[in-house]
Amino acid sequence: MMSPGRQRNRLLLIDANSLIHRAFHALPPLTTPGGSPVQAIYGVASILIKVWKEGKPDYAAALFDRPEPTFRKQKYEPYKAHRPPAPPGLVEQIVEAHRLFPSLGIRVLESPGSEADDLIATLATRFAKEPDLQVEILSGDLDTLQLVRDDDVVVRVLKKGVSETELYNEDGVATRFGLKPSQLTDYKALVGDPSDNVPGVPGIGPKTARGFLQKFDSLERLFENTEENPVLLKKLAPFRKEADLSKSLVVLDRNVPIPELGLGDLRTHDLGEDFFAYCERQGFGTLLRRAKADGSSPRLGKQQAIF
Repeated sequence: MMSPGRQRNRLLLIDANSLIHRAFHALPPLTTPGGSPVQAIYGVASILIKVWKEGKPDYAAALFDRPEPTFRKQKYEPYKAHRPPAPPGLVEQIVEAHRLFPSLGIRVLESPGSEADDLIATLATRFAKEPDLQVEILSGDLDTLQLVRDDDVVVRVLKKGVSETELYNEDGVATRFGLKPSQLTDYKALVGDPSDNVPGVPGIGPKTARGFLQKFDSLERLFENTEENPVLLKKLAPFRKEADLSKSLVVLDRNVPIPELGLGDLRTHDLGEDFFAYCERQGFGTLLRRAKADGSSPRLGKQQAIF
């Protein structure tokens, strides 16, 4: 909680792979003066300029996926197995982003066997205990909504490519799903997640899952009541194994073994010479002019434009 009379500091945790993928597919092909593909980098750099001009976060980290199999893949081979190979030009832009983020003092972190969301969960859990600090997660999807806690941990999600965002606190999650953030893993355990190939329970859709959880609160209590309810018994009892597996795949790991970092290790830079030089090397003339321009815009709210 924030102390009376004190301004809250902000830690920005960036789901780097998610932002890069969104920008790659949202923008037309662009190349550097040397001919390398760069539209994803352009899009992410544009987002960062907007964020910095609206109010530079005091601290930040960019979290990346790694190419090695994750613990989820080891547990369930079909996890994300249906996803096509990365299109040409995407992987090299993911690598290039490791140079973009440090130009603003954004610490880059990754861990073999874990996904970016797990690192975000680990850092959010670690630093949410800090007084007078708000943790804001910036992502292109909704997977981190399970981490939302009051207004102390919030999630900003890109919408419509990279042109709009929506901020979720606990009230925002309740409005969207009719559930608490802590119930979202149970929700996905029931309905599944086609984007990640998480199976869920056959025949359970969003409306049914939401009703079950509003009544019984959790997956565990739901299954405790199947014997007393014929409808639950028919729909759920044969699929306890699938539900438990699905939940284990969607729950984020909050204990990834990453370096012990203090907030001071994550302090950000202004839009300054390091970032300007990076934009010049990439041929981002328009972004460079925006970055150097005076003035700022109001803090991002629901459905405000990034570009």
